[in-house]
Amino acid sequence: MGIVAAVIASILILISPSNSVIIPKPTATQIGTEAVQIVATNLQKPWSLDFVGDKIFFTEKVGRIRVINEGVLLKESLADLRVADVTDGGLLGLVLHPDFLKNHYLYVYYTYQEGDKLWNKVLRITESNNKLSNAQVILDKIPGAEFDDGGIIKFGPDKKLYIGTGEATDENAAQDLKSLAGKILRLNDDGSIPSDNPIAGSPVFSYGHRNPQGLTWDNRDNLYETEQGPTKNDEINLIKPGQNYGWPEQECSGSKEYVDTLVCYNPSLEPGGIVYYSSGELNLRNSLIMATLRGTNLYQLTIENDTITSQKIILDGLGRIRDVNKGPDGYLYILTGNTDGRGFPDKTDDKLLRIVK
Repeated sequence: MGIVAAVIASILILISPSNSVIIPKPTATQIGTEAVQIVATNLQKPWSLDFVGDKIFFTEKVGRIRVINEGVLLKESLADLRVADVTDGGLLGLVLHPDFLKNHYLYVYYTYQEGDKLWNKVLRITESNNKLSNAQVILDKIPGAEFDDGGIIKFGPDKKLYIGTGEATDENAAQDLKSLAGKILRLNDDGSIPSDNPIAGSPVFSYGHRNPQGLTWDNRDNLYETEQGPTKNDEINLIKPGQNYGWPEQECSGSKEYVDTLVCYNPSLEPGGIVYYSSGELNLRNSLIMATLRGTNLYQLTIENDTITSQKIILDGLGRIRDVNKGPDGYLYILTGNTDGRGFPDKTDDKLLRIVK
């Protein structure tokens, strides 16, 4: 398919909602080709990235919002937030407002400690000349924990803000509609609750989630979510308004009371970010591109009639891959996650990379 000279394997796997997928290990590794360009190195626990014009914004879990301007990583952070940098928590998701060029709004999700408790909040930051000029809390008191903390935030095609929260080690919270934990939440850009949410007066868009890590929409406005399981049974879900995805009563599939997952991974590959690649400079049109941490691969997943029908490895050899996104130039950008305490970083990790072939 010609995405990268660093492509190691093209392993085609037929899948169905009721079957687990076992990913074969690639047999070779080839890194450092001209198809994968280094944008930045020596990053500290990077987690999420977004773009506007010739700027790239990304988070480092330790609390820094970083800026790359015209290809140069600025030494000074846009903001340094006081966060609880725990295993699954810290400064996590980042997304720019759809009208960023007009309002300069940037949103982040982060973990903080209050007394002996961990919480998460969503903050709206106003950026001016690569600096923070104002900040406003959009949503607070999302239950937090060292593990299963969620953290993904994205704007949908409807210009609503979607927030994936973990169950924060309280399994029952995922089924509790009064709790913000274990949910996908939907808000207006100012933090108010949309009038057309599936549950009147509630930010809850879907529930029964364990640990959401990625959100993306296809060209039909279908919402897909990646979710990490306990020790296996990672999921890719097609999210529908008001639906229950089963955790902790169901993992992947099996009960008519809950929505079955599109894909179930056993053994675990620890999915991270996901993006729908509609068109661009790469031969990946109309595919989902998924980053994996434990799986240490980047995957292309083919979609037909709202079903994922096949998958292949398109990049390997970089260790843990935390996030993937499509840049305004039509290429893919990925953040590695080797400094997160679970990987084996080299002397230049972590990295922001650009895939151009």
